[in-house]
Amino acid sequence: MRAVRCEGGAPVVAEVDQAHGEGVRVTVASAGICGSDLHLLPWNLPAVMGHEFAGTLADGTRVAVEPIVPCGACPPCIGGDVQLCIVGPTMIMGIGRDGGMADECVVPVSCLVRLPDGVSVRDGCLVEPLAVAVHAMRRAHLTGGQRVGVIGGGSIGLASVVAAQAAGGLVDLAARHDRQRAAGDRLRAGVLGDGGYDVVIDAAGTSMSLAQAIDRCRPGGTVVMVATYWDGDLSVPSVGMTTREVTLVPASMYGRVGPSRDIDVAAALLATRPEIVDAIITHRFPLDAAAEAFAVAQDRSAGAIKVVLEP
Repeated sequence: MRAVRCEGGAPVVAEVDQAHGEGVRVTVASAGICGSDLHLLPWNLPAVMGHEFAGTLADGTRVAVEPIVPCGACPPCIGGDVQLCIVGPTMIMGIGRDGGMADECVVPVSCLVRLPDGVSVRDGCLVEPLAVAVHAMRRAHLTGGQRVGVIGGGSIGLASVVAAQAAGGLVDLAARHDRQRAAGDRLRAGVLGDGGYDVVIDAAGTSMSLAQAIDRCRPGGTVVMVATYWDGDLSVPSVGMTTREVTLVPASMYGRVGPSRDIDVAAALLATRPEIVDAIITHRFPLDAAAEAFAVAQDRSAGAIKVVLEP
């Protein structure tokens, strides 16, 4: 079968053995390119790439995939915080396990997310980034009527707009590029103002964006760090943060509360807000064009938000 691997710091479509292992076989229909996929290219990880994907089972059931395989037995897992499993990054598909940028992938039954009626399997790859945003809102303890600012107009930032709105927030967005701002308009986000926000979501992931988030937050407010800070050490405006008692809350991946998984909430959200698809997905490529797709995904100024591979 075909699969996207990283060779020499670049994505390459290679012929690999048929997917195997314990679990069920998913015939992949859509796999999104995440910003983390771009950052991980120089690492030359041996696994098949891709953690945002959806497809069909042998009986035709349409599913998205929760791309983590936690141990299920450590204290975080028992408490529902499976994203904090002691197994670490090796549990993540596309990093420590083969992912979904391939013709098919075998995943544990526990990773399956049934797509609601009305959600196309071609769009099901958006469930994963939406789950990241749903988890971030849960970490923020967001309640209805609160003012929410989102910094960053990529797929996680736009997903955060939708998740915050679903939680009852009044949401404004700051985005760098025209296409991102247009997507924010389509999702009914306002324009980020000077300050006074109860919750600010940093979906950009730089020292500058974090400082902007703290500055826009009201005294006693919360900044949620949903981005991955790839540049390493952060510079934080400590005086402004401490004198106004702004709380910094990191948010990573997705977990569950009792029987409710963040990723199931995300799938339901995608069904209720179908305009998300056209707002966020800007490009689609066949799997064989993975190299071109990654090049487009790296050029945000050219209008790319979410680039999707379709095997």
